[in-house]
Amino acid sequence: MNSFYNQQTIAGKVSLSGVGVHSGKKTNLTIRPAKENHGIKFRRIDLPGTPDIPALFKLVVDTSLATVIGDNGVIVSTIEHLMASFAGLGIDNALVEVDDYEIPIMDGSAREFTRAITDVGVVDQDKPKHLFIVNEPIEIRQGDKWVRVEPEPCFKISCIIDFNHPLIGLQKIVYDRAENNFKQEICGARTFGFVKDLELLKRFSLGRGGSLDNAIVIDNDKILNKGGLRYPDEFVRHKLLDCLGDFSLLGMPIQGHIIAHKSGHHLNHLFIKKFLDERQAWETGPAKR
Repeated sequence: MNSFYNQQTIAGKVSLSGVGVHSGKKTNLTIRPAKENHGIKFRRIDLPGTPDIPALFKLVVDTSLATVIGDNGVIVSTIEHLMASFAGLGIDNALVEVDDYEIPIMDGSAREFTRAITDVGVVDQDKPKHLFIVNEPIEIRQGDKWVRVEPEPCFKISCIIDFNHPLIGLQKIVYDRAENNFKQEICGARTFGFVKDLELLKRFSLGRGGSLDNAIVIDNDKILNKGGLRYPDEFVRHKLLDCLGDFSLLGMPIQGHIIAHKSGHHLNHLFIKKFLDERQAWETGPAKR
């Protein structure tokens, strides 16, 4: 079920383990159901007092290589793929327990998170979802990159990328939540990188957990992964996956159409700041049937 109207949580606990793409450390993760209006929170069970960090924009502390949230010196890193799973499945309330600072990268997509949550089930709760209802366009630009939201009766994202590389080039995809196509068309799209960039990251002791098992790796004229791509346009599908995760940090779904043109985590988060500042352009309210 993917309710447009009522808040949702998971039907039971989910446990997964994997390696952090930047730390190279193994992390154990458990997702638990949460009550209405709880939101998504991350709990560091490896630290004294097991501190919680709500998955909200105001607590984002870094977007240079991944989305990192933090509070009082405690961080949780690389949350965007798990957050995309919550957004794509319509989950409003959950508690995520982790025993290290970085969420496991799994296969580089949101597929394993989505599959585990789907297997245990998603349940409706008694309270209505609350939405940001967009009444006027809001836009932010940086050179040839921009993010814009326009009024729309449902939640939709259009994502455009344009890489000067023969295997990528110009790609565009539209995700409409009303079509409920996250599991089939979006969640399995993996993160990607270029051989030269991965070598640079590892030189600076970053990307320690990165491998062909959890990222698409691109050379000058070929994909290095055995089996190639999962979708012909997997690159733009993954960018859309990242957008879903980033925009979910507003804390409530958007009723509107987001257009992300060549954006990344940093520009997405600048857009969220502008969105929250321009209060005349939106209102909040319960989802209506």
